[in-house]
Amino acid sequence: MDKNIGEKLYQHRKAAGFSQEELADKIGVSRQAVSKWEKGESSPDTENLIALSKLYNVSLDGLVFGEKAEEKPEEPQSENDKVDISPAGIHVESRTGDKVNIDLTGIHVDTADTNVHIDKNDVNVTENGHVVFPQKPIDSRAFRFFKRFPYPIVAVILYILFGSLEICGGWGLGWLVFLTIPLYYTLLDAIARKNASEFCYPVLAAMIYLYVGMVNEFWHPGWLIFLTIPVYYFLADFIKKLCQKH
Repeated sequence: MDKNIGEKLYQHRKAAGFSQEELADKIGVSRQAVSKWEKGESSPDTENLIALSKLYNVSLDGLVFGEKAEEKPEEPQSENDKVDISPAGIHVESRTGDKVNIDLTGIHVDTADTNVHIDKNDVNVTENGHVVFPQKPIDSRAFRFFKRFPYPIVAVILYILFGSLEICGGWGLGWLVFLTIPLYYTLLDAIARKNASEFCYPVLAAMIYLYVGMVNEFWHPGWLIFLTIPVYYFLADFIKKLCQKH
């Protein structure tokens, strides 16, 4: 083999940042074979030349003679992932079996426990076989009654009464009654859907913190109430999943 060709192979390997051992491992030959190629003592066969060409992303002419060749586009997929990009759309399948399809019909994502389908008419999300979105309407006369009940107006009336009669902290503390508005509606949702995660617990934590701080000056360590927020949602999610399994 021409030593000049061996020198070209050596330069390509160095430019790619491989040691002889690493290159040999990548194309499935011995380190000694790579060494002989670069010294001009032997020549890589056609199969190995093609493997080197793909590895260095150059043509065979560029590999052997150093001629500048048109760069090949990098393949977007890994060894175990499948990616198909065509006029029909984009289709991806991971080695774990997760699939993503984007085409004219919409966006479709399917994993082991979650399915998301988005089209021009709707958005559907299911998790472990249960519909997450859109949520099924609650068919309950009691729920509809309390949902339509004008609780914000009641909150305003209560605030005026607290201030005028100087009860429950008067004007200075009575405004906390407005924080009960999101509590009222999210509590209805949580009860109707039997899902504690629907309840706006952070607002309740803030309300308690402000009350004990302004009434008892218990700002510290009253702030610890906020540490219960992630605990609350963890327990709510755990109970929800436990109920779904049974």
